[in-house]
Amino acid sequence: MEASQIWLVRTLATLGKVTLVSPFMQTRWGWPTCESIHFLGLSLLFGTIAMFDLRLLGMAKRVPIAALHRLIPWGILGFSTNVLTGTMFLLTEPDQYIYNPAFHFKMLFVASAGFNILAFYLLVFRQVVPIGAGGEAPRSAKLVASVSLIAWIAVIVCGRYLTFYRPGLCEGQHSFLSTCIP
Repeated sequence: MEASQIWLVRTLATLGKVTLVSPFMQTRWGWPTCESIHFLGLSLLFGTIAMFDLRLLGMAKRVPIAALHRLIPWGILGFSTNVLTGTMFLLTEPDQYIYNPAFHFKMLFVASAGFNILAFYLLVFRQVVPIGAGGEAPRSAKLVASVSLIAWIAVIVCGRYLTFYRPGLCEGQHSFLSTCIP
């Protein structure tokens, strides 16, 4: 185990206690409340992205793409909500996330989705926005939409798997990015 990994877990645990995140999260309603808010954020995020991506893939062609794009701020609100609540989970129980392969994969898919969004806005967005009702999105937009749906569904699946693998400190369990603190 590297000293930097030990430092990271201890720093996160200390931050959680110092910022009053852990005391709140460890109350009777703290964790369930944050889980519910996390789910609402996920619903906003995925609902917005799924509608937009499915339109790019050819569904609901009567809806102009620009009209659906106006919903993107709701998806950003959902993502921001999930970053906030997810950070609260991480600060409260860092060892349950840092050593969890499901968390590693979840972050990998979030990063993939982020790069995909960046590619969309840099390479495809200008071609797609003028498409009105009945119009067909270009193949590049369909590829980006497919990758987006796959990445966000993978984020959801990995997030659900977090609860099925609960590594504890010094149980000798391993993940592909880190090992247990001895």
